[in-house]
Amino acid sequence: MRKGTALRTTYDLTSPLATVAAAPAARFPTSAYDAASGFYDDYVSELGRAARSVDPAQLERAAAMLLQAYTTGGAVFACGNGGSASIANHLQCDHTKGIGNGTDLLARVVSLSSNVEVLTAVANDLGYEEVFTHQLRSQARPGDVLFAISSSGSSPNIVSALRWARGHGMGTISLTGFDGGPARQESHVALHVDCYNYGVVEDLHQAVMHALAQYLRQSRLPGDQVASTQF
Repeated sequence: MRKGTALRTTYDLTSPLATVAAAPAARFPTSAYDAASGFYDDYVSELGRAARSVDPAQLERAAAMLLQAYTTGGAVFACGNGGSASIANHLQCDHTKGIGNGTDLLARVVSLSSNVEVLTAVANDLGYEEVFTHQLRSQARPGDVLFAISSSGSSPNIVSALRWARGHGMGTISLTGFDGGPARQESHVALHVDCYNYGVVEDLHQAVMHALAQYLRQSRLPGDQVASTQF
């Protein structure tokens, strides 16, 4: 941890939902490019600008909520569609394996996007909007956490899952882009990337996921071991 900071070990699930700003998200690109190198340079610049748009207070709230689940036996469920599904699956990998590597934390993480048999069965029989909510009904318990990932924040199955989770005593974290959509409004913690470019938003969602995993891991390591540990 940075000198002078303390990691919160509890998160009150009765806390209000995240405060949502009304400012519109930025767009990139706004004109055509003749050179791939020029596009790349501006893409990287946009990554930096959009990275700084993530609210530090929301990052602290997310870390506290995840740590509470990981230290009290709660489960964390992740979900997303398309590219966001791959981030949800990656979250299960890095939070399950990474956080517990050399620490006393054993994270219990489930990606609701990973089982194609369950996804297609629920979508076929109950509708695609139910693919995540139905899984939560059978697996989630009060005190667990839902980590929902959606660039637009408007996917009906994401919004449905967040609403169900909140109504059944779960903590909710959203990773959104664009204007955040209903998902941003429905979350206790809103990790929002101010950008309308899918690639930039998804790159930064992956970065936020990695940063939370590595932050929690280093917070449980002896201070003299951090520099010698491979992250």
